[in-house]
Amino acid sequence: QVQLAESGGGLVQVGGSLRLSCAASERSFTNRAMGWFRQAPGKEREFVAAIDYSGASTYYADSVQGRFTISRDNAKNTVYLQMNNLKLEDTAVYYCAVHFRFTCSGGGCATPVDYDYWGQGTQVTVSS
Repeated sequence: QVQLAESGGGLVQVGGSLRLSCAASERSFTNRAMGWFRQAPGKEREFVAAIDYSGASTYYADSVQGRFTISRDNAKNTVYLQMNNLKLEDTAVYYCAVHFRFTCSGGGCATPVDYDYWGQGTQVTVSS
């Protein structure tokens, strides 16, 4: 079973940047699309970004498009989320997850139920 460990969260001011990392316990994840989701208190878990198995295709929620960048290094079994120009509304626990398919084409990767494995999450807090 794949285990995921997120890191890089913390407290940052509005307009600042953070880089989240998600390390997988085994190389099998390199054949899967990966995604980042977030959940704020009292809200549903929402899609943030996804990347296909090769890293060639990426997908973003409208709310983060142009500010966040998802990438992956399959040699390191790691997926990243670079977050720039952070806003108060970006405050949430961020989770990475392994999709059941290798690509997001057709069905997309925005639905949590399509992910097989989840990390424990890392807190991101944006302050004014």
